[in-house]
Amino acid sequence: MDTVFTHVCLWTLLAFALTWTVFYVTNMKKKVKELADAAAEERRDGAADVIIVGAGVGGSALAYALAKDGRRVHVIERDMREPERMMGEFMQPGGRLMLSKLGLQDCLDGIDAQKATGLAVYKDGKEAIASFPVDNNFPYDPSARSFHNGRFVQRLRQKASSLPNVRLEEGTVRSLIEEKGVIKGVAYKNKAGEETTALAPLTVVCDGCYSNLRRSLNDNNAAVLSYQVGYISKNCRLDDPENLHLIMSKPSSTMLYQISSTDVRCGFELFPDNFPSIAKGEMATFAKNNLAPQVPPKLRKIFLKGLDEGEHIKVVPAKCMSATLSKKKGVIVLGDAFNMRHPSVAAGMMVLLSDILILRGLLQPLSNLGDVTKVSEVIKSFYNIRKPMSATVNILGNAFSQSLIASTDVAKEAMRQGCYDYLCSGGFRTSGMMALLGGMNPRPLSLIYHLCAITLHSIGHLLSPFPYPLRIWHSLRLFGLSLKMLVPHLKAEGVSPILFPANAAAYRRSYMATTAL
Repeated sequence: MDTVFTHVCLWTLLAFALTWTVFYVTNMKKKVKELADAAAEERRDGAADVIIVGAGVGGSALAYALAKDGRRVHVIERDMREPERMMGEFMQPGGRLMLSKLGLQDCLDGIDAQKATGLAVYKDGKEAIASFPVDNNFPYDPSARSFHNGRFVQRLRQKASSLPNVRLEEGTVRSLIEEKGVIKGVAYKNKAGEETTALAPLTVVCDGCYSNLRRSLNDNNAAVLSYQVGYISKNCRLDDPENLHLIMSKPSSTMLYQISSTDVRCGFELFPDNFPSIAKGEMATFAKNNLAPQVPPKLRKIFLKGLDEGEHIKVVPAKCMSATLSKKKGVIVLGDAFNMRHPSVAAGMMVLLSDILILRGLLQPLSNLGDVTKVSEVIKSFYNIRKPMSATVNILGNAFSQSLIASTDVAKEAMRQGCYDYLCSGGFRTSGMMALLGGMNPRPLSLIYHLCAITLHSIGHLLSPFPYPLRIWHSLRLFGLSLKMLVPHLKAEGVSPILFPANAAAYRRSYMATTAL
């Protein structure tokens, strides 16, 4: 009897749970449909043509560009306060060119941005300057800018919101609204805490490397390569503020660069093994005891200043994620939600602005963004045309980061030394590499040429003065290492678009065209 009673209770509870679940799901679907219907009614009265999720560098720049073309843009950003980031603080010359073409070059004014003309590279007590080339057929001032990322983002937001057809709203996007494989808009919670929806013919997901929305659009995953650790040394100025100072230290690189007239960003790369605790003070101790002695004396005082004053130390994962097209229609993914590479070349913003410039140009002829077929064709064209810039930067970032890692392995250390020698040798080698690093020569074939030249230079160094059998063996291993650094990224980017760039001419037209605004 007790067993029967127990079974009846269990079945009753199960039936109740199933009934409640069905009721809850049905009500939620009904609520979303009601909100969507309300948003659809609102659209008839002149609502948005484009919804942009995220008002960082990419979302704000795209909103401005599309609004200048007459589009009605609704931007939804989780937090409108000035961001505090240690990434996105360096804009390469190529990025400044893209910013100018979008009519946003004045957003670098009034934020105490600092001019940068190249790299100062240090290794084993040696120092060399690698400057951006001035005779590279580059149609803009060949210098970079470094700044506080949050100040730059706020200027972009102000610029975008100054246009009457841009609506910038604070809210948290919960999900995308989908109907038969087509994204119709987003469901979000507004600043007042109300659940609501927004519909538009085109939705752009531009919410950064921690995007939750990309999981429902793409099946690619971001791999964590290492961790970038950084802090600010305040009220100080580098002796050579117009160069980004790169120290080829151990276990990996250390950097210092001026981000305002009084602030210097200090950063270094670490790997997950035996990661020091920040809360326990282990990270600061590690930097003082292990890294500071490797920093050149003229930079050491500034490097230690932020640590001694207890400035907040931040840690950001360095991620890598290849770009893939979404199978859903009516939606585009941009920025770090779409494509990431190692931050060693500081080119994320440059690739993003290049993508926006290309996408904006492809969308301009479309009078109706609701034509899903035409918009899908535009997105496919965008994916291919972006390759010269994105593939060059992605491969370079991942290869360059590998060459900065110190090792006791003879072949790996020879590659590291060869990279330093090649980058700092002057002439065509230095100008060619700096043009690639600065986004001034976005050609994958040029990059492959220089990477092969670095490999051969490193092998030559290993074999001299006489090719003993052990040196030949290390040279073969070095060649294998260079292939491992290059081939997987070639496959990820697509061998055909890189070696046979059919869209290179289309990209060059967008890259070299004069500013329309």
